[in-house]
Amino acid sequence: MARPYSLYLAPLLVEIAKGRFLSTTAYNGSVPGPVLHLREGEATPIDIDNLLDWPEYIHWHGMDVPQYLDGAAEEQSAPVPAHGRVRQILPPQPPGARWYHSQATAGDDFTRGTFSGQHAFVYVEPRQNPGAYDQEVFLSTHEWEPYIVAEIYNPEEVKKEQLKDIERRRLMYEHRKDPNVKVPPPEEPEDGWNIAYAHYTINGAQLGQGDPVRVKEGQRVLFHFLNANATESIQIALPGHQFRVIGLDGNPVPRPQAVDMLELGTRERVDALVEMRNPGVWVLGSINDQVRSKGLGIVVEYAGKSGDPVWQAAPETAWDYTIFGEERRATATAAQALPCVIRKVKSGSRRYNRWSINGWAYQRLREPPVLHRGARYLLAIDNQSDEAHTLHLHRCPFELTSLGGKTVSGIRKDVVMVKPMTKAEIEFTPNEPGLVLFQSQQQVQMDHGMKMLFRVV
Repeated sequence: MARPYSLYLAPLLVEIAKGRFLSTTAYNGSVPGPVLHLREGEATPIDIDNLLDWPEYIHWHGMDVPQYLDGAAEEQSAPVPAHGRVRQILPPQPPGARWYHSQATAGDDFTRGTFSGQHAFVYVEPRQNPGAYDQEVFLSTHEWEPYIVAEIYNPEEVKKEQLKDIERRRLMYEHRKDPNVKVPPPEEPEDGWNIAYAHYTINGAQLGQGDPVRVKEGQRVLFHFLNANATESIQIALPGHQFRVIGLDGNPVPRPQAVDMLELGTRERVDALVEMRNPGVWVLGSINDQVRSKGLGIVVEYAGKSGDPVWQAAPETAWDYTIFGEERRATATAAQALPCVIRKVKSGSRRYNRWSINGWAYQRLREPPVLHRGARYLLAIDNQSDEAHTLHLHRCPFELTSLGGKTVSGIRKDVVMVKPMTKAEIEFTPNEPGLVLFQSQQQVQMDHGMKMLFRVV
């Protein structure tokens, strides 16, 4: 057994820029928390002290763990009690870039769950690692100071909507007595609340703050990127350089490809090699000017170079997982199909939108569909909404087999981004018994219905 790690959860004032402090909760007094370096197959104790006034859930994202360790209340995992201590024994597998984060429901509390600073990498070192790089860099992004935008709550508008509802119900009652009474069709509500952010960081600091990534000409640098945002996808570039993508969600891809821009949905990871052959001082950051101006970037500085960091617009490119996979071939046995139809229920000016899967918003008391260990399943995701969704299947790594009408093979992930009004198919084989959670990775969506359970027997 490996030496134990120690983690503690506590309040923190994080300085994201000089003199700009934000109040949050974090692991071991830093944002992000410490990178946990584990060895594949070597059981590792994690001693966790919760110094907060409430119980917390730590989700070991992308790791193959039993139900009680997964850190999800929906799966009946054990929380870390308030002012309590627990020891968890992690079976570090599969190898690659994983991470750990709060799995708490946030609701209206923008200090909880993935809105907080509770996130960090777990890197499970593979037994065989060729190490074909000179430097390894872990970078995680985060949003700060969320605020409500779009249909802001307005009591007068809500009152008008309620009066319209009352009048329509009255007319429906009259129509039953007199068919000549006309009943107006129900009005389609507008979208509900959305969330925007005042600040963004990489590794807890805004662009131009903190230490740069220091490199030397000719180096091959392996970047591990993590989108630890609560709700937003990111698109990032490094001017004058390309990313050779070698891994998605910590898993090697069959066909590494060089791209100018990376896109990461919430809670996705990308492993990319960059050859340092363009000396200077550069900005590695968001391709969105407004987001980058709010801090989403970090300076990359070559040895012997100085001056203001340079940003240049990245070429217009579309992000497509399928270029990293292989041609899909027919299999001898078909996987059992499971439907997953996602719909939005607009709430207008009343609150957040609600979400359903197969016609159901998440209800804990609903009996989960039963899956069998060792059997192969195909989850057919049909996004019938006008928003993109990043979706995570707990405790079951999956293979992406179709996305937006393109078939593909060999891409293993634990989060998939499904664009608006498109479909995706993923195949997986559950091996651990117990409850398995499937959910949105956008905090607001998962808090308002976009999740479901399976029971593995």
